[in-house]
Amino acid sequence: MGFGGLGVENTEVGAALVSKLTSLPKTMDTPIEASETHSNCRPDRGVWLKGGSAVCTPPAKPAPAPWRLVLLGAPGVGKGTQAELLCERLGACHLSTGDILRGASKSDGCGLSPALQTALEGMRRGELVTDGTILDIVGERGRCLRCSGGFVLDGFPRTVAQAEALEKLLAREGVELDAVFDYEMPIDEIVERLAGRRVCPKCKAVYHTTGQPPKSEGVCDNCGSALVQREDDRPEAIRTRMRVYAESTAPLLDWYRKRDLLVTVPAYGAPDEIYARAWSCSREAHPGTLTPTGSLGGG
Repeated sequence: MGFGGLGVENTEVGAALVSKLTSLPKTMDTPIEASETHSNCRPDRGVWLKGGSAVCTPPAKPAPAPWRLVLLGAPGVGKGTQAELLCERLGACHLSTGDILRGASKSDGCGLSPALQTALEGMRRGELVTDGTILDIVGERGRCLRCSGGFVLDGFPRTVAQAEALEKLLAREGVELDAVFDYEMPIDEIVERLAGRRVCPKCKAVYHTTGQPPKSEGVCDNCGSALVQREDDRPEAIRTRMRVYAESTAPLLDWYRKRDLLVTVPAYGAPDEIYARAWSCSREAHPGTLTPTGSLGGG
């Protein structure tokens, strides 16, 4: 049984993950408030956003055993929050392809690489950024992939073709992935979470009917405008998006499952609970070998 079922074949990849899991401190299973973090030595993400010849200032602090992770999960499962927690506690850099594109779209266009210029031109025409262009953008940031502090890759890869290309990029940089965390949540919960979102058409403030409601129902706290529900936040639209996501992601999950890298993480509960569960799920891949605290043996 592979990682997707919380089991692992007896392979070199699985053995390498066991070795790293045994080195995790007990704090990996405790709430973030109660554990030490790396917030004072967080890597400079400007290198990832700028690419090219940019360098970290100050340089990333080398980790004894840097973690290199890929995060997968449908919109609304809280993947971004988990990326932040992982980076804060592991001292790794959050590498998001979406952040690169958003940052470039807000720039004056000067100094952008040909790949980023191609991506922005396509986005302005309403087109999806192609696999080839995304790969070029990531490939320009090789020093981020071999960062001595490790990385958490968010938003890439999204297809098997991208995963295969990433594998080659990492091999070029002399590093390997440690695990792929796939955060899962029942579709009804995703719909409830996303359908409750409301936005202000004037100042763009975002609210949630239950999670972060405005002081007065349906009215923006900042400017007093009537809040609206975006078309893609309506339940029927969300269910369509989730169905498309599941169909398009299934081959990618299977690809990583066959490589014994996939760890399925139920994404219910508070962010700290989900964070701890990810490591517990990784350890459960080797029942009888690793305890939830990461020590060897039975206790």
